[in-house]
Amino acid sequence: MSDFWKKLFSSCCGGRSKVDYDNVLADSEREAVADLLNYLENRAETDFFSGEPLQALSTLVYNVRPVDRATLEPILFLLESPDIEVQRAASAALGNLAVDGQNKVLIVSLGGLTPLIRQMNSPNVEVQCNAVGCITNLATHEENKARIARSGALAPLTRLAKSKDMRVQRNATGALLNMTHSDDNRQQLVSAGAIPVLVSLLSSPDTDVQYYCTTALSNIAVDSANRKRLAQTEAKLVQSLVHLMKGQAPKVQCQAALALRNLASDEKYQLEIVRAGGLPPLLGLLQSSYLPLILSAVACIRNISIHPMNESPIIDAGFLRPLVDLLGSTDNEEIQCHAISTLRNLAASSDRNKQLVLEAGAVQKCKELVLEVPLSVQSEMTAAIAVLALSDELKPQLLDLGVFDVLIPLTESESIEVQGNSAAALGNLSSKVGDYSLFLTSWSQPSGGIHGYLARFLNSGDPTFQHIAIWTLLQLLESNDAKLIETINQSKDVMNVVREISRKEIENDGDADAAESEDGEAEVVALARRCLEISSGGDSDTLSKRSNTPTDKT
Repeated sequence: MSDFWKKLFSSCCGGRSKVDYDNVLADSEREAVADLLNYLENRAETDFFSGEPLQALSTLVYNVRPVDRATLEPILFLLESPDIEVQRAASAALGNLAVDGQNKVLIVSLGGLTPLIRQMNSPNVEVQCNAVGCITNLATHEENKARIARSGALAPLTRLAKSKDMRVQRNATGALLNMTHSDDNRQQLVSAGAIPVLVSLLSSPDTDVQYYCTTALSNIAVDSANRKRLAQTEAKLVQSLVHLMKGQAPKVQCQAALALRNLASDEKYQLEIVRAGGLPPLLGLLQSSYLPLILSAVACIRNISIHPMNESPIIDAGFLRPLVDLLGSTDNEEIQCHAISTLRNLAASSDRNKQLVLEAGAVQKCKELVLEVPLSVQSEMTAAIAVLALSDELKPQLLDLGVFDVLIPLTESESIEVQGNSAAALGNLSSKVGDYSLFLTSWSQPSGGIHGYLARFLNSGDPTFQHIAIWTLLQLLESNDAKLIETINQSKDVMNVVREISRKEIENDGDADAAESEDGEAEVVALARRCLEISSGGDSDTLSKRSNTPTDKT
C-alpha cells in the first residue's frame, strides 16, 4: 500500500485510545472508508459498480459528521467514474456530507465543484438530482457562494431549474436562491439568464419551487438595476406575485408580499401593484394572525403608499382601521413603524385623506401609545401628527384630542428626530387656530409647557431648532390674542434670545454650501426681527413662512 493510502487508512481506522469520539465516523462508516481505500488500491481489478464496493460507498450516504481530507478524497475520486450507479452513490454521499459546515468548505477547497458540474450535465436524472442537491447544500455556506458563482455552475443550475423532474427542479431552484444573497452573485445569476426561468416557475404547482423562486426574485429585486431589467422584460411578474399572495401556503404568501415590497421601491411598480389587484390580498395578509404575514404585508403597503395616486385607492380599499389596529395590537417595532408611516403617507396629499385618517382613530391611538413605544416608532408617530396638523380644519380637533399632553414632553426626547417632529407639530398647530386658549393653559405645563419648549429650542444653537421655535412664536404673536401676546412678552428669557438672534449679521463669503447655510440663518434672523416688530406693536399683516415640517413620504 502506498504511503498516501496507508496514511489515509490509519487516519480512518487507527487505534481508538486517542480518538475524539464526538467527531469520528461510526464504526460502519469507518470500515466503509477502509474498504474503499482497499478497492481503490486495487482499482484495476475492482468492479465499483456492484457488490461490496458499491455497498461501502452507499454506507457513507447516511453520514453527516465533520470529516477530513482523507475521507473526502476517495469519494471525490469516485465522482469521476463513468458508471452511473457509482456517480449516484458518490454524489449522494457527498451531498450528505455537505450538510456539515466544515465539510462544505473542504469539499469546495478540494475541487469538488468541477465533477459536480459535470454530473449536473449528465443525461441521468438521478445523477442530476444528487449533484444539484449537493451544490444546494454547498451554496448555503458564505465562503462557497462566490466560488460557486465563478465556477460555471450557474448556467447548468438555471437549465436544470426547468427540469421535468420535480426533485431536480426543487434542488436547482433552491441552489439559485442560495446564490442571491450578495450583489455580485445576483448579477452573475442575472447574466446566466436566471430571471425569466425564475419568473416562469412562479406558476409551478410545487409549493417549494414557488417559495424558492419567489424568495430569489425578492432578493434580486433589491438592486435598482435589476428592478429596471424586470420592468423591461417580465410583464407578468407583478400579476404572478399578486396571485401567489392569494394562495394557501403562508411561506409563499409572505415572500410574494416581500418581493412586491422590494419592487415597490420604484414608482412604476407602486402603481402597477394597485392596478394588478394587489390591494385586496394585501389587506387579507395584513389582517392575518400570523406575524410574518402581517410584517410582509404592512412593509409592502408602506412602499405602495408612497405614490400620491395610491393614497385614495388604499384608503377606499379599507386599510385605515386595520393599520390603526396594528399600532396597538403588537409589540413588534417594525410593524408599528410601517403601519404609522403608511398612515402618514396616506394623509400627505389631501385634507380629505387627513380627515379620514383622523376619523379612523390614528391620533387617539398615537396619543395613547407614543410615550411608551420605542424611539423609532415615536419618531414616526410625531411626524404623522405633524402632517395631520397641516390641515387648518383638523387643528381644533387635534387640540381637543389633547395632543399637547404628549407633544410638549416629547420636545425633550433623547431623540433629535422625535424632538424636531414634536416641535414641528406644535408649530403647525399654532397657525390659524382661532381659539388660542389651550396655548395659554399649556404655557407652563406639562413638562415646562410651550414656554419651556420655546426656550430650549431657541437656546439650542441649532439653526433648524431655532427656526421651528421662532416660526412657532411668530404664529402665536400673529394670533391677535391679546392675553397670549402679553404672556409671551412677559417671558423675558424667550424674548431676550429672540433679540440676540435678531442682531446677527449674516455675511456670504461666496461658498455654495456656506451660502445655503447662511440663507437658513438669514431666514431665522428675519423671523426673529418680525417677532420683535409684532411684539412691540407693529402690524401683523405679513404672512409667515412655513417651516420645513416633516411632510415627505417615507
